[in-house]
Amino acid sequence: MTPFGARLRELRTQRGVTLKDLAAALQVSAAYLSALEHGRRGKPSAGLVHQVNEYFGLIWDDAEDLNRLARHSHPRAVLDTSGLAPEVTDLANRLARDIRQITPEAAARIGAVLDTLPKGRR
Repeated sequence: MTPFGARLRELRTQRGVTLKDLAAALQVSAAYLSALEHGRRGKPSAGLVHQVNEYFGLIWDDAEDLNRLARHSHPRAVLDTSGLAPEVTDLANRLARDIRQITPEAAARIGAVLDTLPKGRR
């Protein structure tokens, strides 16, 4: 499941909206929304995210949070480490190899370290 898919499911559940009803309102198939929720489809388009924000009445921070989650929801991330230090390439390869063993808690700790990087390097 992607971060966007998890949040979409949470919004639907909190508000009692079925997958079928949301799909009809957004003019997409229920199968597509299900695939988004389960991480079988890549990140959604900006237009779809905007429609979801409008459908659920999300504004300000909540809408920006959903946009951020969508940007970080590609289930098959690709890392280009060409020209970077060997240690960075090693880290990228270790993450690729071991990603399925990383717990949500460990991911949060790794994310916290990444959040400390200078903004120009992100």
